Amino acid sequence: MRADVTVRGSDDVTASESATGEAVEQSRAEAVEPGPAVEPEPAVEPGPAVERHRTVAVVGTGTMGQGIAQVALVAGHPVRLYDSAPGRAGEAVAALTARLDRLVEKGRLEAGAREAAVGRLHAAAELSELADAALVIEAVVEDLPVKRRLFADLEEVVGDDTVLATNTSSLSVTAVAGALRLPGRFVGLHFFNPAPLLPLVEVVSGFATDPDTATRAYATVKSWGKTPVRCADTPGFLVNRIARPFYAEALRVHEEGAADPATIDAALRESGGFRMGPFELTDLIGQDVNEAVTRSVWESFHHDPKFTPSLAQRRLVESGRLGRKTGHGWFPYAEGAERPGPHTAPPAEAPARVTVRGDLGPAEPLVGLFEGAGIRVRRRTIGSGFIELPDGTALMLTDGEPAFEHGRENAVLFDLAFDYARAGRIVLSAREDIAPERLAGAVGLFQALGKQVSVIGDVPGMIVARTVAMLADLAADAVDRGVATAEDVDTAMRLGVNYPAGPLEWAASVGHQRVCELLRALHEWYPTGRYAPGVGLVRRAYDEEARTGKDSR
Repeated sequence: MRADVTVRGSDDVTASESATGEAVEQSRAEAVEPGPAVEPEPAVEPGPAVERHRTVAVVGTGTMGQGIAQVALVAGHPVRLYDSAPGRAGEAVAALTARLDRLVEKGRLEAGAREAAVGRLHAAAELSELADAALVIEAVVEDLPVKRRLFADLEEVVGDDTVLATNTSSLSVTAVAGALRLPGRFVGLHFFNPAPLLPLVEVVSGFATDPDTATRAYATVKSWGKTPVRCADTPGFLVNRIARPFYAEALRVHEEGAADPATIDAALRESGGFRMGPFELTDLIGQDVNEAVTRSVWESFHHDPKFTPSLAQRRLVESGRLGRKTGHGWFPYAEGAERPGPHTAPPAEAPARVTVRGDLGPAEPLVGLFEGAGIRVRRRTIGSGFIELPDGTALMLTDGEPAFEHGRENAVLFDLAFDYARAGRIVLSAREDIAPERLAGAVGLFQALGKQVSVIGDVPGMIVARTVAMLADLAADAVDRGVATAEDVDTAMRLGVNYPAGPLEWAASVGHQRVCELLRALHEWYPTGRYAPGVGLVRRAYDEEARTGKDSR
């Protein structure tokens, strides 16, 4: 028996596949910008995990299929590889053997372990050769009919106790399992590419998945040294659902003319602590892939405004500027092309002293930084939380309102930073008619701390703050809808896309009330429903107030 399947690997994505290619979107970025090494968690004791002597089969021998096979193989399982294309499985075995050889050369695998692993690795010419597998993981083309046909064929071959798993990145796990005789033994195992290096695996339960099946799958990938997170079958699962604002808010700031792509990227990298900016990242991913994934999630959520795609990105795709693969996206990549840098303010004189009025909230660490830079700081308990310069200029952490709405000509807003001490750049905004000397004093103050300073247009919520607020809102919504636990959401975003902190953890450090008020302000300026804080985030704000007895706004 031969299932008609198509190989899917990170280099095999076509335009028609891009609407469901979010795993590829993540993989291309992560393969170039890997996060810090993560120590594997201790292996699960014998019990629910698939036993080491049982066979793990992988269907599909592209980049992802080979990576998953390598993980199971190195963990000690016999592994069988199957591909419908003649000779592909044998080629994959040869490629995996070469990978193991390189691991030995690098001192990351002992020669004896390599020999044992090669002895457990086999190519399957027919689907029937997977009959004794305890776990079958599919990594074929992201096409629902193809996957359903494959698993229907597998059910005729394997035992009723075999766990069947799909590595789909965005197709419905429930839909893939819909035609199975025993859908309860079906689960999603979404690995991130390259699977041998990246720790995160999303364990996705479909509507009919038995809890014992999900537990067995979870325990198995954990025993392989991975960090699994559980989630329900929802569009985009965890990472691809919650990550949308990272791209969308940057695009909106650009569309409003508040800042150029290079400056927005620099703000999110150097102030927000993200590893890459959204414009350079989407150029790496491919604008067509990223835009199609965003559109797919938006359509899956019935055009929910929180997921609305960007017209500017659509025009970029229509123009054929797809990023690095075409030589031009948001930035040029042709040989000799000069990439634009962020707008950075020229040197300005710093004030000798400042007055801090009230509590600066998440920007409170700035007080110590000012003092360390030799700037005299006078504290005043009365005030709504701002930094006053000698000429009366008021520096305020953005609260979602534009500077002109603050009712004073001397207001200068500064953006949120993940860590003000480590931030290499601070972003400022002010009303258009602010006196140049007032803005220069604010620039000089942050330059005295060794920071680069970018001044952007007077846009509500600025860059980092509105991005973090929207990430937190979608994360809280996912938790409250039972998609995953708060711990798993934060773990997924830290390990899946290398965020400096989980969105819920970040919101708690900023203050849920502050985040809610920022979103409410944005909602007043953009009353589409996109920025209206969800019930989950609002509930956390009320709980925070009840617990602390104070308003953190």
